[in-house]
Amino acid sequence: MCKNLAEKGNLSQPLLVYNRTKQRAQDLCRALSPGQSEVVDSIQDGVARSEIIFTCVGDDKAITETIETAIQGNVKDKLFVDCSTVHPDCTAKLAETLNGKGAGFVACPVFGAPPLSAAGLLILVLAGPKPLTSRILPYTTGVLGRAVLDLSGQPQRQASLLKIIGNTFVVQMIEALAEGHVLAEKSGLGVDNVHKFVELMFPGPYAKYSERFLQGDYYNRDEVRKAASPLFAVDLALKDCNHALDLATTSGAKLKAVEVGKAHLELVKKERGTKGDIAGIYGAVRRESGLVFGIGD
Repeated sequence: MCKNLAEKGNLSQPLLVYNRTKQRAQDLCRALSPGQSEVVDSIQDGVARSEIIFTCVGDDKAITETIETAIQGNVKDKLFVDCSTVHPDCTAKLAETLNGKGAGFVACPVFGAPPLSAAGLLILVLAGPKPLTSRILPYTTGVLGRAVLDLSGQPQRQASLLKIIGNTFVVQMIEALAEGHVLAEKSGLGVDNVHKFVELMFPGPYAKYSERFLQGDYYNRDEVRKAASPLFAVDLALKDCNHALDLATTSGAKLKAVEVGKAHLELVKKERGTKGDIAGIYGAVRRESGLVFGIGD
């Protein structure tokens, strides 16, 4: 996202970059053209020198701590844009905290894995006061993403609510694919045949995850893709399931499929630890059906 902002955001000044792991910020800036970006040593430094501040972190605790650090300085009239996937109540609290300090706040969670982010193909969900979201729209389609779900004028928590509900669709998609692949293998149809069906009937994300199953990318990404990090970390997927189930409880709804997905993700966590990926649900379903977790095991 930083790369696309720097290269396509038509910025009048270098993009200021902060990461809790400074080396990551430095590596990013080195990959950009000279003058497009600059590493800052602290959140306060970056905020003090900026009018618009984008944040994107892993969970509710991290974004809460980030904003608490930011407001230690003067944030009056600054605009914060959070792209993290967090509980709607957390988003509402962030809005309250920042508004109380005279700052503006827009929620802007995104749909899309890191490769889509790098390619500028995210789907962004935008919510908050229209005068504020209008300042962010120029950085959305054609810069950070391919499309915007524009909830301008609606409370910021609505964007987070849509993001959490949307991520339950991803969990259920992988569950359906995993069960279909396992049944195809156990019944004698064969996974290659079911993959051909998925490619024709459900092109896009379904076909991509089906391909990951076939390649072993669901459990052995470091060897298959030579990637050190999971595409969608199991801890983040579990966090999203927990948020969805909490929302269901408080709303009087039932999410049986999400409960199944969470149980499988917990098995993935046990099997792969922090290397676990949401696609590892396939391995969990395989094991429940008497197969080995990994296709190469």
